[in-house]
Amino acid sequence: MNELIEYISENYNYIMFLTWEHILIVLIALFFAIIIGVPIGIFITRHESLAKKAINTANIFMTIPSIALFGIMLPLLSPFNLGLGKVPAVIALVLYSQLPIIRNTYVAIKNVNAAIVDAARGIGFSRWRLLIEIEVPFAVPVIIAGIRTASIMSIGITTIAAYIGAGGLGVLIDQGINRYYIEMVITGAIMVSILAIFVDTFMAIVERLTTPRGLILERKLNK
Repeated sequence: MNELIEYISENYNYIMFLTWEHILIVLIALFFAIIIGVPIGIFITRHESLAKKAINTANIFMTIPSIALFGIMLPLLSPFNLGLGKVPAVIALVLYSQLPIIRNTYVAIKNVNAAIVDAARGIGFSRWRLLIEIEVPFAVPVIIAGIRTASIMSIGITTIAAYIGAGGLGVLIDQGINRYYIEMVITGAIMVSILAIFVDTFMAIVERLTTPRGLILERKLNK
């Protein structure tokens, strides 16, 4: 324990640099994953014939091991000098994040109370207005739950991305293993765990705050 504390105190700035690098990779990937996945999830609620295909395609990416996906992207991105580093890591995270985001968006909108949707249509809401003012607000908590799942998963996968030169906290684990330096490995693992717990807690709070009051009352009445 003393050796671990000593290592952290002596390398605090380096550890914080890797932590922020890790966070940056995850944030960039989540940004692109959201602007791709949420519109797709909304789109397939209006085109049921594409829903299964879109979800199955996203599911395929989830079945590919991260190291294998990095290996696939290496020859594809090498001609652009992007085979290693943060770019393939971000692309991989975006692909892995699609399933929880697309699926949750689709399920959330499809499960909006039918009585509310029918009432909105009855008073003349257009499909666009119905989506913006009724369906999306009620679907937001479930969509955020999908983003929450994607963010936790991305934190873990980013750790593996250190092996392709992406940086982040995985560097500590990689270098620690190569040097048989257990304090480096433990520090990297602890920081990744702390980051995951913090993000999960934060997203849980956001999920709760974005839940419409009417939906909370409905859930309580159904209990």
